[in-house]
Parts: sequence; C-alpha cells; structure tokens
Amino acid sequence: MKRFFALFVSRPVATTLISVAITLCGALSFMFLPVAPLPQVDYPVINVTASLPGASPETMASSVATPLERSLGSIAGINEMTSSSAQGRTTITLEFNLDKDINNAAREVQAAINAAQTLLPSGMPSRPRYYKSNPSDAPIMILTLTSKTMNTGEIYDVASTRLAQRIAQIEGVSEVSVGGGSLPAVRVELNPTALFNQGVSLDAVRTAINSANVRQPQGYINDDEKRYQVQTNDELKKAADYRPIIVHYNSGNAVKLSDVAVVKDSIENVRAAGMAGGEPSILIVIRREAGANIIETVNRIRDELPEFREMIPAAIDLKVAQDRTPTIRASLAEVERALLIAVALVILVVLLFLRSGRATLIPAIAVPVSLIGTFTAMYLCGFSLNNLSLMALTVATGFVVDDAIVVLENISRHIENGCKPFIAAIRGVHEVGFTVVSMSISLVAVFIPLLLMDGLVGRLFREFAITLATAIGISLVVSLTLTPMMCAYLLKKRGTKTKAKNRGFGRVLMRIQESYGVTLNWVLSHRRSVLAILFVTIGLNIYLYIAIPKAFFPEQDTGRLMGFVRADQSISFQSMKEKMTRFMQQINEDPAIDSVTGFTGGSRVNSGFMFISLKPLDERKESATSIMNRLRIKLAKEPGANLFMMPVQDIRVGGRQANASYQFTLLADELAALRDWEPAIRKALGELPQLTDVNSDKEDKGAEMALTYDRDLMAQLGIDVREANNLLNNAFGQRQISTIYEAMNQYKVVMEVAPEYTQDVSSLEKMFVINKDGQPIPLSYFARWEPSNAPLSVNHQGLSAASTIAFNVAEGYTLDEAIVEIEKTMTALGVPSTVRGTFAGTAQIFQDTLKSQLFLILAAIITVYLVLGILYESYIHPLTILSTLPSAGVGALLALELFDTPFSLIALIGIMLLIGIVKKNAIIMVDFAIQAQRNAGLTAREAIFRASLLRFRPIVMTTLAAIFGALPLVLGSGDGAELRQPLGITIVGGLIMSQLLTLFTTPVVYLSFDSLRERFARKKAQASNAQEANHEV
Repeated sequence: MKRFFALFVSRPVATTLISVAITLCGALSFMFLPVAPLPQVDYPVINVTASLPGASPETMASSVATPLERSLGSIAGINEMTSSSAQGRTTITLEFNLDKDINNAAREVQAAINAAQTLLPSGMPSRPRYYKSNPSDAPIMILTLTSKTMNTGEIYDVASTRLAQRIAQIEGVSEVSVGGGSLPAVRVELNPTALFNQGVSLDAVRTAINSANVRQPQGYINDDEKRYQVQTNDELKKAADYRPIIVHYNSGNAVKLSDVAVVKDSIENVRAAGMAGGEPSILIVIRREAGANIIETVNRIRDELPEFREMIPAAIDLKVAQDRTPTIRASLAEVERALLIAVALVILVVLLFLRSGRATLIPAIAVPVSLIGTFTAMYLCGFSLNNLSLMALTVATGFVVDDAIVVLENISRHIENGCKPFIAAIRGVHEVGFTVVSMSISLVAVFIPLLLMDGLVGRLFREFAITLATAIGISLVVSLTLTPMMCAYLLKKRGTKTKAKNRGFGRVLMRIQESYGVTLNWVLSHRRSVLAILFVTIGLNIYLYIAIPKAFFPEQDTGRLMGFVRADQSISFQSMKEKMTRFMQQINEDPAIDSVTGFTGGSRVNSGFMFISLKPLDERKESATSIMNRLRIKLAKEPGANLFMMPVQDIRVGGRQANASYQFTLLADELAALRDWEPAIRKALGELPQLTDVNSDKEDKGAEMALTYDRDLMAQLGIDVREANNLLNNAFGQRQISTIYEAMNQYKVVMEVAPEYTQDVSSLEKMFVINKDGQPIPLSYFARWEPSNAPLSVNHQGLSAASTIAFNVAEGYTLDEAIVEIEKTMTALGVPSTVRGTFAGTAQIFQDTLKSQLFLILAAIITVYLVLGILYESYIHPLTILSTLPSAGVGALLALELFDTPFSLIALIGIMLLIGIVKKNAIIMVDFAIQAQRNAGLTAREAIFRASLLRFRPIVMTTLAAIFGALPLVLGSGDGAELRQPLGITIVGGLIMSQLLTLFTTPVVYLSFDSLRERFARKKAQASNAQEANHEV
C-alpha cells in the first residue's frame, strides 16, 4: 500500500493535473446545470374535462362523471381518482404512481374516454378532453393585460390567439393558460314577449341561426381553360350580419331576428372576470417544462416582452404580475453564501489548530477540488442546482475537510516529531489510509436505504444523497493522493514537537488534552457509571422522538400566497365580482403586499381565486405566515364571504385542488350518509384550536328553482319533455348554437333570453313551447315550480360520494398534532362505518412518511454496521463505533426542541447524516487502538487510552470543522432559511452533544467489549482444557 501512496507523492505534476482535470470538468458542468427551488418530482397527473352547458351538477355527476369514472377506473397504476361536477362542467383528476410513464398513461386515458363515448349525453358540444399536469409545479410567471378602451373579449382574443402560442414556443415553457375572461362572441339576447307575440319558439330561432351560418365546400366549375372555385356568402361574422336573419313568417310577414332579439358583439361567457390592480384584466399563467432551468426560462420570457408589446395593440397594457424567480434567486444566493462561509470557517479551523499558512493552504485547495468536482456527477445524473443539492454541498464542506484533516494532521505530527516531509507524507497517509477509507465508505453507506426508498421521500432526497456521496467519494480520492503530495512539498520541518506546541493556542490545546487524559483515566476506572449514562441516552432518544412535534416539510416563505374566496352558495355573479374587488382592494392596501391578481366565475359562481405577491423579505421584515394572520383578521368582517389563504410551497403533493394546505376526505357509499355527517364533522373540526381555515368542498345549499312537469297534460298538448328541456336550455343555458370560423381562431354564437328576463323568477311565466299544432303553450300551463336547495358541486373519489374538508395548521401547532386531534374527534363523534375519513394529499404523504422514519433510521444503522463489520472483520468493533449514536440523537432532538423546530423530513436527513458523522471520532480512536494492540503489544486499556490522547487533536478538528460547516445553515435568516435551519440545527446539536460524551463513552465501550471478549476466551480455553483432561483420563 505504501507504494500506491508513494506513486502520487513522488509524481507531483501528474497528481496536480489529475486534480486540475477534476476541477475543470466540474466548473464546466456547473455552467450547464439547471436551476430550480427543489429537485424535480413529477407527479403523473392527468385531468379529464367534459362540458354540457346548462346541466346541473347532479346531472353532470350522474350522466358524465360516472360513465367516465367507470371506464377510467380500469386503468392500471392509478393511485387516486377524484372528480368534481359543477354547473355544466366535470373535471376528473387521475393521479398515477410515481413510476408510471405519463405518456403511456395518456394513451390509456384516451382509450378509456373513447370506450365511454357511447354512454355520454348526445348534447355535449365536444368530446371529453384530457391534459397532463404536474400539481407540484406552481406557475413561474403571470402576465396581466388591461386596457382602458378595449373590452375583455378583445383582450382575451389577443392573449389567446397571439401571445399564448408565442409564449408556448419559448424554450422551457410547457403550458400557457389564459383566464379572467372569454373569447369574443355574437350574443343573441331574446325577448320572450316579442317571441310570443310573433309565435316564434326559441328552438325555431336556434335552427334559423344555425342554418344561416354554415361552412361547407361548394366545389369547382371547369371550362376549357380554367377551373373556378365556387364560393358563397354562407358565413356570418358579426352581429350586424345576424340581425336580418328571417326566423319565421307570421301571417305572411317576415319576422327577423332583430324583431325578437338584441344581437350584439360581446363575449362567450359573461360570467367570468379577471382583475389586476383594481381593473378588469386578462391573466396569462405560464408553467415550465419538467427539468427546465426556471431562471433561464423566465429570463427568456422577459427578453421577449418588448416584442410581445409590439405584437399587441397599443391600447393594451402588458405587465408582469407575478414572477417566481426573485425568491428562488435570493434563496439560492443565500445557500451559496452559506457554502462560501462554511468553506472559510473550516479552513479557519485548520489554521487555528495547525498554525501554519502552508498547512492551511492544503485543505483550502482540497476542499474546492472535491466540491467543484461534484458538479460533474450532478450534470451526468441530470440534477439541478437547488436548495437541497446546494445544502448537500454546504454540509459536505465539513465532511470533505475531515479526510484532509486526518491525513494532514497525521503527517504534521510526524514532521513535528522530526521526520522529513517527504517520508512523513508517505508514512502518515499509510497509517491513516484505512481510517479515511472506513470513514468515507461508512458515511456513504448511510444513504443506501434512502436511495433504495420509493415514493416522494426517495425522489425528493435522491439528489441530496448522491450529491453528498459524490463529494465524499471525490474527497476520499483527493485526501489519499493530492493531500499527501502537497504535504510533502509544502510543509516544512519546524523543529521539535515541544517547541511547536508550546505557543499560543497550541499551549491551550495541550492543557485541554492533559485535562482530558486525567478525566479519561478516571472514567476508565468507573466504567459502569459511564455505561449507565450511555443507556440513559438511549432511553432519552426514545422519549424525545415520541414527544417532539412532527411536521412533513418546513413551511417555506416563497413570497407568494394563494387566496380562495368562498361566498354564499346562492350569490349572483355580479355580487361575487364586487366582493372579489373589495377583498383585493383591502389586501393591496397592506404594506407588505406587492401585487394581487384574481379571477372569479366560470362553473362556480360563488368561488374566486387570487395570486398574491409579497414584497421582498428584506423590505417587509416579516414572514408570510404573519402577513396571512394579519390579513385574516382584517378581512374576516366581509359579510357573506370567507377568504382562505395559504403560502405557495415549492413542493405540493396530490392532484386535487383545495382552499387550504391539507385535506381530510370523507367517503360514503350513499350520498345521504355523507349529507348527514359532513356538517357535524366539519363543525367539530372547526372548533379545534390546532386547525384554522377549516372549510369543505361540499356545497349543497345553492338556490334552485325546481320545475315539476305534468306529464299527462303535456301528452294531451302534444309536448314532450325534450322540447320543454330544450326551451329552458335555450333560454337560460348560454347555449352555443353556431360557430364563426376566422383565420386565427373560432368564435361562438351564444343564445339566451335577455338579461332582464333572467333576474327574476317571474321570467319563467314568459316562457312557452310551440306544440305540434303550432300553438304557443306557456310553460306555466303544464309545469309548476318552487324554490329549493341544490348542490353547486358533486364530488366523487373513486366511485364513492366524497367531501373534502380542507384545513391549515394553526400557528404554534404542527401537522402531527393536528392529525392526532382530527382522529380523536372522529372517534369522539361516533361516526358510523358507512362514513370513512382518510387524509389526502400532503397529509396522507406525511402519515406514510411518519411510518417509515424509524425504518429509515434503523436501516441506515444496520447498513453502517454491515459495512464496518466487513471493513474490520469483526462483529464487536462496529458496535463500539456505533455506540456514539445515542448521544448524537439526544443532542439533535434537544436542539430542535430548543429552537422550537418540529421534526420534519429535513431534520430526518440531519439525523441520518449524524449517523455517518459522529462515528468518525470512534473510527479514529478504534483504528489506532487496534493497531496499538496488534503492533505494540499494548493492553486494551493502554491502547485505547493512548489512541484517545494521540487522536484528540484530529477528533476535535474534524468535529469543529463539521460544526462550522453546518453553522451557516443554523444562523441564516434570508430567503429559504426556514428550509435550511432544521438540517443545521440537527447536525450542530448532535455534534456538540456527541463530542462531549463520545470522547469518554467510546473508550469505555471499547474496553468493556474487550473485557467481554477476554472473558469468553478464558471460558472457552477452560472448557477446552477440561475436555482435553477428560479425554486423557
């Protein structure tokens, strides 16, 4: 082995160039790494949408959702299927297993839709459509278009026909959606009184318009020399073209459309509105492709903005309402700053202990080589520069310097003892080579269970684990090649050990080491007391783990909030629009708010949605949670409507939409059971102090006018139910009756009765049907009506009736505590087995993760034991090394309690890192003790005592390096600090406690196991001697 090390020490040029090559490859790879807030976790989610204008939610659920659900439910690999049916629209969300290929899933979805087609209503204007989505990826940018002279239909047309397609072509953009309005349309607003007087039915008007606007080929005419294409004026484009249409003849007189209706150029859906800055606005919401560099994508969009403004009319004002990248840039800049500070701190530790600029230069070179070289592996693996991968590099700073410190310190010790640098380099690296290999391999082994783990946790932390493991691997190579070579040529002989150590900090360290030796000598004589302390720490770990509050993922402050407005179920669109405007105005008045955009309408008139951007963190000086709490109090006074808010997170689980961060879903085979129990459960959960923003998607109190037909009378009058239903759909359903084809887009002709006839129930009395004899029969003659309640939406999960209760966790509580209280409440209420409650989305993933946490920790410990057992060819020595873990666990958990930080996934990763870190001290001790026993013939006590004193300096150095490497994560307060702090707190707390205890517990455990081994050896020898004596007799 000495020859291997001598090869690199004796060839400085080759060794230097290898390191330069590693650095250059890493630097080049760094330039091509994409940037993201977190590792990309693509949830295979497909949404299927179907529309039947005018249909009630119950009709949509039974006639559209159920047939589609039965067909889609047969697809393999579906984790969850949910549907929501509202007025005229059904959306089915299919969430697949993480390993399901989204393109294969899309083909299966299309096949299932085709199979269900014959079971769907014939009146649907188009076939059901599907689109792929990734619920974990929030919009990267939102643009707003406003104008003082153009209406929203014209603006929407510009946005959808010109801008949306152009933006979608930009590299890195995957989806562009336009909202807050609808396309231009010709609206036909019928006068029921005029229709009755003229004897014209609504269906006759629809047929006449449809027949007057057609688009079909007319063919060609050929003569001897030319061919002529036949073209007619069969298409009508504007409202003025439709007014002269003859819809009927009354006593020989032509009845034109303008005689019975107001025809105007308007918009397709008058019950949809977008708002920005207090003005009507059209919103363009942009999402990125999976794996695309979010910052570069946003930069490309911003570079195109001047061209976009030239493409659109000058009367339209195009603005950026929300940009996701400022907080990402700031957060990554904070992590990079923490990384640089960590590198500077660990190098300072080396300078403090070795008191030599030349010696300090060695790790100052070795650490950057290891870290920069890691970028090559990240590029080859398709990773990104994100908070987790950069955190891995920050933490790795303390690890990679450990290897260099162990080698450097041992070589320096030989030089201080009078050895020549060249010989000291070869001898020193040979002595600690196995130690360094053991430390590195056992540290990498910690991540093997994490890499093998499936699901969200495995996907999310794979980049973290591989990045850290790569840095450690490169560090191992560098510490065994470049470090000893630099030691041989940079370090100088400085005199005797005594002279070197009797200066400044060296003198202080010597006195500490002497005190440690005295204390250790006493400890080794009182082993039982120390072992008792060790067992107490094991018990403390169990107690603290059970007692500490637990959370899924630290709540991030991304500088963005989502707001959901829920109003009375019977509210009109105009009233809802006014409430949205008031909410947005009050939010915009808050000094911490940068901008607010929102929209309302569509299939759910009583709901609204807002995108809220906060000012940069250094300007507002308070967290997003504090701002939300303040706004909740301020906006709670709005009568007839509630505002729910939640912070936008970089990681979002599940495909369902909700008004809060977490969901609890109630399922029942019978809708009646759900209706009976849902209000009581929602009320009980709303009273829990652990929850806030409790709300349900169950809306069954919408105002309905229920009509009852007299079927016998209808039969006598010659009217069938289809004709009566067509009358109502024509009158009140915003029915799209024809299509206008233009070069850039297609537009609709929409028919309904004039708005003044839809504002009062008495308008039903003006409706009539033309029977088979041509007589107008008033609706009131064969139908009666009365007001009642009806659902605004009908929700399913699988094929069961479902209602989802959404909630946020109240300030001062954790998700774990909230879940426990919800489960207690369900038990206390005595909910029957016919109604089942299950957590969904993030809450469900948290529960699954909670079950696997102990498994991950135990798997990591077992893996490390196996690796150490193989390396040391011993069953006992790995146990000695692993005895350092209980004290680290206690320190980590106590530190989390001290900083009032819940035990989250980030803290779990910190615990797993500690499993790899703290055993380094034990490895350094045990490895030297074993060599001393084998080579110097020392007793176990003499060997471990000597090893502990001899390796005291590198143990303190490596521990301080690891602590200082993680300290910037603890002390950081900028963007993204809430994500980094749990990791830093766990590592620092664990290392401090471990350092205080393992310097004493490890020698005691080593000595205890050796005594046990000797006792068993003596008994075995005595038994063998007795057997031989009996054999001789």
